[in-house]
Amino acid sequence: MDLNTDNKMNKNNQKNRHQRLAIALVLVIAAVLAGLILMGKGSRTGADEHSEEHGNEAHADVAENAKGNQANLVTSMTASSAQKTSPSEFLKGPHGGKLFTKEGFGLELIIFENEVEPEFRLYTYKDGKALAPDTQAASKLNIVLERLGRAPQTFTFVPEKDYFKGSATVDEPHSFKVTIAAQYNDQFYQFAYEQVEARISMSESQLQQNGVVLATAGPAKIQSALTLAGEIRFNQDRMIQVVPRLTGIVETVSANAGDKVQKGQVLAVISSQALADQRSDMLAAQKRLGLAHTNFEREKKLWEEKISAEQDYLQARNAMQEAEITLQSTQQKLVSLGATASAGGNLTRYEIRSPIAGTVTEKNIAPGQSLKDDTPIFIVADLSTVWVEMTVPAKDINLIQSRQKAKVTATAFVAEANGNLSYIGSLVGEQSRTAIARVVLPNTKGVWRPGLQVSVDLVSDAVVVPVAVAVDGIQSLKETSTVFGRYGNDFEARPVTLGRSDGKFVEVLKGLNAGERYAAKNSFLIKADIGKSGASHDH
Repeated sequence: MDLNTDNKMNKNNQKNRHQRLAIALVLVIAAVLAGLILMGKGSRTGADEHSEEHGNEAHADVAENAKGNQANLVTSMTASSAQKTSPSEFLKGPHGGKLFTKEGFGLELIIFENEVEPEFRLYTYKDGKALAPDTQAASKLNIVLERLGRAPQTFTFVPEKDYFKGSATVDEPHSFKVTIAAQYNDQFYQFAYEQVEARISMSESQLQQNGVVLATAGPAKIQSALTLAGEIRFNQDRMIQVVPRLTGIVETVSANAGDKVQKGQVLAVISSQALADQRSDMLAAQKRLGLAHTNFEREKKLWEEKISAEQDYLQARNAMQEAEITLQSTQQKLVSLGATASAGGNLTRYEIRSPIAGTVTEKNIAPGQSLKDDTPIFIVADLSTVWVEMTVPAKDINLIQSRQKAKVTATAFVAEANGNLSYIGSLVGEQSRTAIARVVLPNTKGVWRPGLQVSVDLVSDAVVVPVAVAVDGIQSLKETSTVFGRYGNDFEARPVTLGRSDGKFVEVLKGLNAGERYAAKNSFLIKADIGKSGASHDH
């Protein structure tokens, strides 16, 4: 082996030693890092705590506590590992609710509101397996719910299908402390949690800086006023369509649209052969009655003188009575047609007269026109009174009542009048979601013309309501009327049901108690801050 070969072998040996040293160094570094990681995990006391609002569940670490803290094992609810929760974290149950476990017993709580009012639903488990609900178990379950500024509320439960159903509605906002008590196999369990929604903190100095003014909800004297859009319409009770009642040809027309007419005034004259036939029948009936009367008198005299038989006398009397009935019938027919018995020798002349005093508002007749007996030819309306019709939104129907005072104001010119609410519709339109209300308005001067747009103020008598708040304190949150109650340094949304209002104060029917403090001015700033804080929740 020559010198070159020896040098090459030495170089290769050195290269191999360097490679082995580098590999060994990498292995040592990896072992050190692995030991540090394991030491870090062994010294960790639990998952980092965090909390979110209603509906956002925290996720726990899978690792065991190095000090031997007991883990909550739910074998059928996890894929392959046990879960452990810190005090502010929640496991998630099979139904998406908050899951609480202890010593193999589990409770899952949800607020269910799919097509129903919000309600508590509880599911129970043992060693990861669902327990069938029964009445005995339900009697050992309860929830105590604590809200700001409210007395604690206790919920009991009844079995329903595969869960327990709470005894009352869970009102908004879903911001409260919850304590759950349960008993299973003579073992007592208690769990608790708190969630915050639609709540912000604001110090006294922040109140002053933002100009937020506080007030106290309580009794108030309210004279409610509701403003509605309306329209002047004919008084349908004093408007008549005039029809001829007979076929015929129009001869003359003496009234036009807009004319004022008196009751019984001739509006038009037509020539009717049907009327001539009726009058002929009446004249014939008069002749027959005269003849029957003469015959009766003769037979009566003969019978009284014992010249003729009584039977002849009775037949004559019956004939006279029948003639009287026939004449009355023909006369009544003429009266029903509005025609007189005689028209100066012209049997076909038919005078159409106004049935009431008023104004001709519509005319559909002309000389020479051929009329049918049911053709509307005039409309006559008494405009001494008119109707004011309004559409009332469904939410305001309970704020109005019959005989309520009304102030009507014209929108096209300066005019005002006072009246009373005379009618409130009993039906709400399927599409419009409104009801019809009506005011009867005097119109002796003819100022209020049908078709005129008006504004109507309905004013009720002053009443004292037990709970009222300032109108400026009402805000709309999630499309619901809301007041922001003050509790310590916190403001929290309170959905309210409102009643009567006078523009300054509004009655609170539900949602806020007398004596509670609330934001009465600049409350929109609180609404904005709640919106920024992400007050929504996932039900």
